[in-house]
Amino acid sequence: MTQIGSFPARRSAVSRALALGASAVLAVLASVSAVPAASAAAPPPVRVEDRASDHLTVTVRHAGAGRDGTYRLHCHPARGSHPDARRACDVLDRNTRWGREPFAPVPEGSVCTMQYGGPATAHISGTWAGRRVDATYDRGDGCRIDRWNRLVPLLPDLSAPRPSAVSPARA
Repeated sequence: MTQIGSFPARRSAVSRALALGASAVLAVLASVSAVPAASAAAPPPVRVEDRASDHLTVTVRHAGAGRDGTYRLHCHPARGSHPDARRACDVLDRNTRWGREPFAPVPEGSVCTMQYGGPATAHISGTWAGRRVDATYDRGDGCRIDRWNRLVPLLPDLSAPRPSAVSPARA
């Protein structure tokens, strides 16, 4: 059964079905691309009133003389016993983004270099951006070294020369 000047009836029905299917797929793709991917799982943005109570306690061990100790840090404005409070608050602010936890551990299954960064450990606790913080750090592989280094100077820079209590006399 052929129609004069057009496709056979069966071909015409198949063509219409394919066209409808394609337009449905395009409509779905358009609606998905209009919604940001992070919007469904991301926490709400940090509010100014949440920042007023930012305070952390940082305990560093096995990093060496001049680096070990327990420091208190308050931000907004920067103050506390941390040796570089302003820069420590700045690095935290730079690493705080909507939907990204600045103190998150290395994700499971990460591929990391097998390098050892030394015995240094750190524990950070308190409140940051209105959320409780209880994070531990070490330098057991490349990923954990990178995680540590992202928070320098909140955590000590272990690639820099050690601060000394007494400067050597020069002749």
